[in-house]
Amino acid sequence: MQKKLFQKLAAIAVLSLLLLIPLSLIEGQIAGRSARQAEVMRNIAESAAGAQTLIGPVLAVRYHERVERRGKDETMHHEIVTRTEVLPPQRLDIGGEARVETRSRGLYRARLYHLALQIAGKAVVPPGLGLTSLRNIVDAQAILVLGVADPRGVDNDPEVSVNGRAHRFATGTFGVVAGQGVHVPLGPVDLATGGSFEFALPLNLTGSERLAIAPAGNATTVTLKSDWPHPSFQGRFLPTTRTVGAAGFDARWQVSHLARSFDRVLKSSEANPSGETLDISFMEPVNVYLKSERAVKYGLLFVVLTFAAFFLTEVLRRLAIHPLQYLLVGLALAIFFLLLIALSEHLSFALAYGISATACVTLIGTYLSGALGSRWRGAAFGAGIAALYGVLYGVLLSEDNALLMGALLLFAALGASMLATRRIDWYGIGGGAAEGGL
Repeated sequence: MQKKLFQKLAAIAVLSLLLLIPLSLIEGQIAGRSARQAEVMRNIAESAAGAQTLIGPVLAVRYHERVERRGKDETMHHEIVTRTEVLPPQRLDIGGEARVETRSRGLYRARLYHLALQIAGKAVVPPGLGLTSLRNIVDAQAILVLGVADPRGVDNDPEVSVNGRAHRFATGTFGVVAGQGVHVPLGPVDLATGGSFEFALPLNLTGSERLAIAPAGNATTVTLKSDWPHPSFQGRFLPTTRTVGAAGFDARWQVSHLARSFDRVLKSSEANPSGETLDISFMEPVNVYLKSERAVKYGLLFVVLTFAAFFLTEVLRRLAIHPLQYLLVGLALAIFFLLLIALSEHLSFALAYGISATACVTLIGTYLSGALGSRWRGAAFGAGIAALYGVLYGVLLSEDNALLMGALLLFAALGASMLATRRIDWYGIGGGAAEGGL
């Protein structure tokens, strides 16, 4: 008596598993488009400039020291060795504005930012370089070093003013900071009295996606504004004040030497994203590929809930729904996700979602009106599927509440199924339904 019931349940299970094939193909298509987007971003970065990390400026003092060493013949002799002492600026002020440019290649886009910075500060070399008086320092030369992750992004040849004198940068950092950069030789340092260096320079810098600034000064102040309305503030230091609106953002950081490690500052670089930096990501407000990938993961849930509703309709209304009709409706549910990714590449995500959902709900509702012999039943199923799309859109908008909303949806579906079937005699359903749905 129960044979027909189990056959229908087995057919529904097989169809649900078969629909995993088109869903996985669609997910693979989304992954491929997302990978292509990342490739375009890398290509644009290779043509212009990559993510930038700014370190310093810091003051490097290269000095010669006379040391006494024991030779192979056990006699003592003197050698001159070259060493480098790296000193942080006492004060470092960085301020400027970032203009964001969107570049496209076909359907894919990437963002470049163009920074116009003003950098100023003061570095002090203490007498004797701050080393013990037992050290035999012969002479010392001061060098101002600025670390830049991708020097191709330096758009100007800035005039560096140091104590009122103009200088020009040369490439190289002498290994003082991680990665690449530029330097300015400042000349000899008086070992007896030390020295003080007031510096200022304009810097025009181009980069892509992310900007990181290492707070090298003992007192570092960074002030940035931009026309980009969707910044993501990251790194080890968040802004002390910030304003974000439709016209852009304005943020200010103040970092003391007590809050950062100077050694880690010098090792910060784009290749070492966990360095001692404050970060701004010029992130895309809606990543259509990420949202579409998250959406398609709920595809099987859509299919299962819809098939469960079909099965309950067969049981409760004694309506016969053929497995092929199950399959066609399941394919219509799956095609929604393909429509979503295709339209979202040309339209806003919300509009693409609305068009895709409306098209699929209309198609399924119209089909079921004929298949079930009633416009009311077709409209009821269409309304239920529209509600599922509405819940899914809420999940996509609120990633933090995705688990809660998914759990509530499953609980509601299970509760509705249990309440609707609480009076059914499942042992007798095989015979009673032989002429109807099952």
